[in-house]
Amino acid sequence: MTVDVVEIQSDGGARGNPGPAAIGAVVLDVTVDPPVRLASVSECIGITTNNVAEYQALIAGLEAAREFGPRCVRVRADSELIIRQLEGRYRVKSALLKPLYEQARTLLAEYDEVDLAHIRRELNVDADALVNAALDAES
Repeated sequence: MTVDVVEIQSDGGARGNPGPAAIGAVVLDVTVDPPVRLASVSECIGITTNNVAEYQALIAGLEAAREFGPRCVRVRADSELIIRQLEGRYRVKSALLKPLYEQARTLLAEYDEVDLAHIRRELNVDADALVNAALDAES
């Protein structure tokens, strides 16, 4: 199945910072109304920081989206830091984040069009629920 445009909603979280962490991502076909969920990711990633988890969630979502061959991707995340860094508005200072940033940029470069947007946490409920489900299953 090939889809022209997908939306990735991603979230990462750690209970403690650093602490036990998990990622959640949803890949949606937004060419239909209502959007259809094509894939989701929900997994624990060990002990790390919130920001590392946020990047890893986005990367997992981008990798899951590849299967559907989209030309355009919309990224929606509640991490202002990650979105602003990917837009080039914030510098990536953390040595932990630099390789994840580079990996995300490489994956985003595969698309003809990229739309990045920071959204409020309450609008990112599906990805957030996947993070919490993974963390709850581990504890």
